[in-house]
Amino acid sequence: MSTTQSSFHEGDLIFHTSLSAQSQAIQLATHSPYSHCGLLYKAHGEWQVFEAMQPVKLTPLARWIARGQGQHFVVKRLRDAQTVLTPAALARLKAVGQPLLGHDYDLAFNWSDKQIYCSELIWKVYDRGLHRQLGQLQQLRDFDLRHQAVRAKLRERYGAQLPLSEPVISPASIFRSPALVTVVSR
Repeated sequence: MSTTQSSFHEGDLIFHTSLSAQSQAIQLATHSPYSHCGLLYKAHGEWQVFEAMQPVKLTPLARWIARGQGQHFVVKRLRDAQTVLTPAALARLKAVGQPLLGHDYDLAFNWSDKQIYCSELIWKVYDRGLHRQLGQLQQLRDFDLRHQAVRAKLRERYGAQLPLSEPVISPASIFRSPALVTVVSR
């Protein structure tokens, strides 16, 4: 295990800049370099990222990092993790996330559990497991939708009928949450 990984705790949040086709639009709409995120867990002695890709799954950390731009990532943790993230609390996080494993990725960013996107997964796991809401829920209309790349992605996903009132949680909103502190930036 690297010295960086030795500073990880289960339940930490990890962020990077995805190389996916929608990453640029997410970055422009949220004014953030970070377009993908997940939760760090240990499984069978190895670090895994619980993430919403296609489908929602656990991904080995090294593979997750390799998928990010320049292999750069940031790990954040609850400010009060030492008292809040007890073994029982971690078990609750994992238990509420378990039913979401295998769900399809949500390309339309809907607020249902039928399909799930990355920041929605983190938000719902923390909300349901610890009653902690990380980041500010917004509506689609709250994002910067002016850039051509953003408008093109919206047209691709929704056509002419944009769901401007749909609740959305972005990786940027979680990243900026005052409830979190940065523990690793590499």
